[in-house]
Amino acid sequence: MFSKPIINLRGFTLIELMITLAVATVLLSTALPNFVQAINNNRLATNTNDFIASLNLARSESIKRGFNVVVARTGANWEDGWQVFVDVDTSPAADANVFNDDGDTTPCEAGEDCVLKVYSALPNSFTLRADDDSSFANFITYSSTGRSNSGGSFGMCDDSNNGVPKPNKARLIAVNMTGRVSLGSDANNDGIPNTDLVATAASNMTSCTNPPNG
Repeated sequence: MFSKPIINLRGFTLIELMITLAVATVLLSTALPNFVQAINNNRLATNTNDFIASLNLARSESIKRGFNVVVARTGANWEDGWQVFVDVDTSPAADANVFNDDGDTTPCEAGEDCVLKVYSALPNSFTLRADDDSSFANFITYSSTGRSNSGGSFGMCDDSNNGVPKPNKARLIAVNMTGRVSLGSDANNDGIPNTDLVATAASNMTSCTNPPNG
């Protein structure tokens, strides 16, 4: 008869297990902050791009339709959500730049304003505010020529805490009188958008709740 082969089973020793756990802890502590930062950067970029897309949508639709198209906040502040609508009903003047329809279940009827897209509120840690010097506090209107009702800017911040932009957590979105949108640069590479062509720490965006006029 053949004897059964002897199989030696060997596991980790206590010392080997402790070394493995120590190495894993070091690797995790190094990689985790970078992973979290990548997620936060992606979230800020996504929300910034959504807002810019809404402005570009309004501008292109105003030219195509030959009507004013409005981007208006739907809550107390811009970060609470906003919508894009065709502003058909502008008479009396009080109806201009304000969404109006008859409230029935049929949208975009003749003579009524027409919603093109609705954007939900940003995450709780975000702020999105217009500068105090422009007319963008409640809305931005694009005329049939694609021009905006004002020149100005919006500041978007993630976890602004006391309203001061933190490195890599803020974006400055500028709109000129022709309606074109641009992002504030970070030429001095400190993670905070610049407000001037000469990029210094003194030219940085300094407020999330009242960004500089673009």
